[in-house]
Amino acid sequence: MQKKLLYIFLLLCAATACKKDNNEPAPLVVYTVNVDGYTVTFNNTSTGATSWKWDFGDSTTSTEKSPVHTYKGKGKYVPTLYATSAAGVVADGSTVLRISKTSPVKLNDNSLADWDTISQNMITAGPAGGVFKKAKFDYDGQSMYFYVEMTGKVADGVIFDVYIDSDNSAGTGLLTALFTGGGYDVLLEGQLLLKPATAAIPMAMYYHTGAQTSFSFDQQSGTDFYSIGTVQEANGVIRFEGKLDRSKIKGFTGAAIRLGMVATTSDWGTQLGTIPDEGAPSFLLNMPE
Repeated sequence: MQKKLLYIFLLLCAATACKKDNNEPAPLVVYTVNVDGYTVTFNNTSTGATSWKWDFGDSTTSTEKSPVHTYKGKGKYVPTLYATSAAGVVADGSTVLRISKTSPVKLNDNSLADWDTISQNMITAGPAGGVFKKAKFDYDGQSMYFYVEMTGKVADGVIFDVYIDSDNSAGTGLLTALFTGGGYDVLLEGQLLLKPATAAIPMAMYYHTGAQTSFSFDQQSGTDFYSIGTVQEANGVIRFEGKLDRSKIKGFTGAAIRLGMVATTSDWGTQLGTIPDEGAPSFLLNMPE
């Protein structure tokens, strides 16, 4: 989870607003701002004031000294604190906040517990799921995160095929009976859970070319489009997480994508399962924020 800490030290007021005829001093406006997703904690340490008014920049206000405020959506906001002294002298200070969605998922914490907080964007495998049991997804402005539960062993070297309709349009990309509802512009393929140095088929990215009914894909260079985080194996079940870099995959910058995953044995001999079920619509991941 990404947090931003902004330190504000402001004494912004016109002479007529800050002083009266008796030369009463103006309050000194000082506060810190801690941004955690859409929720902002304002810590007001101003001096010389007896009352406060916050204008959060979204048409809402508060008279608490140090409020906690949750914005309804991403965007740029300019909150302002108005501090008033006992003599009625007012000083104000403003700052600029940029609010955007963050994700609780961390790939470097050697844990999958952060996925327990994800209650939306989930798939439970159906009758054709095979080895797949469950998948979850989350996102932020830079990445799309994924979590998968499946039966098997990491050492099996299962080959994964991830079909992505990156522009959420059936008018471009491959049309396939594997997953309906989209045209698949991008195919990610390889032994996702094996380290690239030991994988006979390292994970690679392919872009669809030619007619929509033609299974024709061109391999792209580079492997920095994905990262794998924690992988856990116990009692015949593998649980793992990873992320895709939204900026590294063609068309993966809009508000929604569709995707489906296929697992195959390491020798390509047997399809082990799909999620969602084969023949069903691919999963629609909305990313409006």
